[in-house]
Amino acid sequence: MGTSTSPDGAPERPAELFVAWLREAIAAGVVEPHVMTLGTVDDDGWPDARIVMLREVDDRGWHFATDAVSAKGRQLAAHPVACLVFYWPEQGRQVRVRGRVVALDRADCAQDFLSRSPLSRAAALAGPQSAVLPTRPDLDRAVSEAERRVADAPETVFERHTVYALSPSSVEFWQGDPGRRHVRLHYQVAEDGTWTRELLWP
Repeated sequence: MGTSTSPDGAPERPAELFVAWLREAIAAGVVEPHVMTLGTVDDDGWPDARIVMLREVDDRGWHFATDAVSAKGRQLAAHPVACLVFYWPEQGRQVRVRGRVVALDRADCAQDFLSRSPLSRAAALAGPQSAVLPTRPDLDRAVSEAERRVADAPETVFERHTVYALSPSSVEFWQGDPGRRHVRLHYQVAEDGTWTRELLWP
């Protein structure tokens, strides 16, 4: 089963266990192990979810990026809380993360943007994410123009590209079991920043 999921044997902080599980997923050949579901809340209190890419995990939290005026960017500006779900079916594992979200500084955002492929940067520069697209040819023209812009000025940074860090308040690690005796290890942060670990019923 890999890294321990017992409360006594697991790391004190959930990020340590998550990184260990992520490395094990990569070693096991899990397809796109960095892909995760991001859940946010809109102004009417309705949940929203989509698939995004994990950019980093550090002391600030779990990182992801988007256009600040996209649907998720606007939702996070109004309600800076979110949840993440990772699912690695090859290993029968799931990780759920909940917490508050903050936007990182512009230097971090620029660095992340420039680390992306030219095609990814051109797609971001082409138009406002989540806005209504009049016609498909409008997209084709905008992307072609953005590709030329990236080729001519590769250091161009999209000013609305924003990296967010989710600082977790709770993290749950789920290990499936063929006999339905699934392991659920739950981390919860206290006001002083320390973490408690406990098992949950499947």
